[in-house]
Amino acid sequence: MKMRGNIIFITGGGSGIGRGLAEALHKAGNQVIISGRRKGHLEATTAANPGMVSVEMDVSDPASIAAVSKQITRDYPRLNVIINNAGVMQIDDASTAIDEALMVSTVSTNLLGPMRVTSAFIEHLKKQPDATIFNVTSILGFVPLAVSAVYSATKAALHSYSQSLRWRLQDTSVRVREIAPPWVQTDMLNSNNEPGAMPLATFIAQTMALIATEENELVVEAAKPLRAAVGPDNGAFALKFNDDFVAG
Repeated sequence: MKMRGNIIFITGGGSGIGRGLAEALHKAGNQVIISGRRKGHLEATTAANPGMVSVEMDVSDPASIAAVSKQITRDYPRLNVIINNAGVMQIDDASTAIDEALMVSTVSTNLLGPMRVTSAFIEHLKKQPDATIFNVTSILGFVPLAVSAVYSATKAALHSYSQSLRWRLQDTSVRVREIAPPWVQTDMLNSNNEPGAMPLATFIAQTMALIATEENELVVEAAKPLRAAVGPDNGAFALKFNDDFVAG
């Protein structure tokens, strides 16, 4: 993907990784449109980045996605990049009854959201000479964090969906790429000051360097050991990973 001159739509662009990517891509010379449910976060982000545009959208609501996608493709007919970033993460306990609202919210936002956004924009993207869909998954899609089983499962499913979508679009102008972050210092689970999490600025800088490459899976150095754990011994690795996490 060329690094400037794109028109980019980012879901969940008002905070965390979404805002970090939005600001970096904006500074690189792209027209960036961000969406989210929290108007205050969107306004703060666009105010800090003159020229950036925002629109309220709830990725768990099909009607909201349909309305916003029509508006954006009408106002920005050269839109050529979608970044499915919006997500939620909550602590759960799969060994007992999981709260229904938690399950529905997480699956609707993390999995159905990207699928619906992609479906809403895909025909428009296929008409562009050079287009890209980025799905932001998680390294926990490869090695699950047991205390957030639903979140981990949605990210594993989104990785699988990305692979299928890539195959389906291989003979089109649309490229499918996946960003699989490690634990990053963001508002998610109040991780802004967690010493074990990767600083957001470092993650964004490394991810921007990866975007400039031809890689389909964008995995920063800190996340590569977990990505490499996929294989015959993945089950044993996952057990030890979770034992170590609980042990601190």
